[in-house]
Amino acid sequence: MSALPRCDRPAPDRLLVEIAEYVCAPPAFTAEARETARFCLLDTLGCAILALNFPACAKLLGPVVPGTVVPNGARVPGTSYQLDPVTAAFNIGCALRWLDFNDTWLAAEWGHPSDNLGAILAVADYLGRSQSERNLTVRDVLSAMIQAHEVQGILALGNSFNRVGMDHVVLVRVASAAVATRLLGGDRAQVINAVSNAWADGGALRVYRHAPNTGSRKSWAAGDATSRAVWHAWQALKGEMGYLTALSARTWGFCDALLRSQPITLARPLCCYVMENVLFKIRFPAEFHAQTAVEAAIQLHPQAKDRLGEIETIQLTTHESAIRIIDKKGPLHNPADRDHCLQYMVAIGLIHGRLTAQDYEDAAAADPRTDELRAKMTVAEEPRYSREYLEADKRSIANAVQIIFRDGAKTEKVEVEYPVGHRRRRAEGMPLLVNKARENLLTQFPSGQVESILQLFQDAERLEKMAVAEFVECFLPQTDEGRR
Repeated sequence: MSALPRCDRPAPDRLLVEIAEYVCAPPAFTAEARETARFCLLDTLGCAILALNFPACAKLLGPVVPGTVVPNGARVPGTSYQLDPVTAAFNIGCALRWLDFNDTWLAAEWGHPSDNLGAILAVADYLGRSQSERNLTVRDVLSAMIQAHEVQGILALGNSFNRVGMDHVVLVRVASAAVATRLLGGDRAQVINAVSNAWADGGALRVYRHAPNTGSRKSWAAGDATSRAVWHAWQALKGEMGYLTALSARTWGFCDALLRSQPITLARPLCCYVMENVLFKIRFPAEFHAQTAVEAAIQLHPQAKDRLGEIETIQLTTHESAIRIIDKKGPLHNPADRDHCLQYMVAIGLIHGRLTAQDYEDAAAADPRTDELRAKMTVAEEPRYSREYLEADKRSIANAVQIIFRDGAKTEKVEVEYPVGHRRRRAEGMPLLVNKARENLLTQFPSGQVESILQLFQDAERLEKMAVAEFVECFLPQTDEGRR
């Protein structure tokens, strides 16, 4: 007879403890991390504002029951919605992620750490408006962003959930649950309880990110994860129990049930490494493995635009992850399909010398030249690109594009190893990121309001001291009588 399982209350899994201790007593963050977080906050909110121009996103926003207004509720930037924090987290998370234009982290498990802002901003704004004693400032928001980036990103370094079919938003839910619980005033035990429940939810399938099922859920999955995280945080503050071996429990724990008994580990101590090294999508709303390919294609646009019909072959040289994730042939059925197709993005760059969110819409995709160019493309791996993609001191995301014409002429092979949003190109990238934010904000706000926002972000001391509720006001629609 096998022994019956013991029913003693166990000590919590070490990973739960490490996450809780980090968010409850974080180390001092570097000046670089804080400055990068400030740019990240501006960029992420700009992405959310731009997404409001797209009906497919806008229709998902607002309260669950139309017309519901929560007194002193959390606001959704760019809208008049005033919601409970759980619903607000979904709204903010959905908008900022919709166009695949916010920051990126590429590792064993990739993802988008600024997705966590949905939970952070919803909780912080609600606390500031609900006469809570926790009247948080933007400095608190930036600290929570650094922590959420770190928890999500360091977990992603050494653990690959996508390899077993799970979506990376599982890490958004875990990171957001940790920081949201702490923002609400939770202690170490309550953070452990909330995070354990986040793991106990399991993982969403990646089915909505891959052919033949690629669809718009990939644009709201992070919002869903942040809202679930806020719910777990709220329950923990009410005293709801956690599941202390949610990861390590034999048979039923996360690792045995979903990871083929592989443990989940932290690849390095939690501090601020991820925020310092995060990748910004500055020029193109495109899956990050294609950023350098699009940059190369746009460099070739002047040589290609008047000779599209004369092209024999377009040779794309890339790294293994790009081939696995965004190398697509055949029909593309919707914007979510197109913005994860390497060949489509390169074709747009060659034809138009640009790549914008509108270029994924049905009207743009109807241009027959795009599929004609896609059919002429070959994709090959360069082993050096794949190797240096994984090297910690490089983390390149290299691509190269070369065009061969029917008469035997060929362009140079344009190689771009580091996208403009990479840490190695920060000096070049940050002015472009500010301009990106300006252009995104101008799609919804008047120029005076936009310039006021940008001036605020230039004054780090003033920004960090500002109450969150006052800060969110800056991103709300104005009326003739003034700001709401």
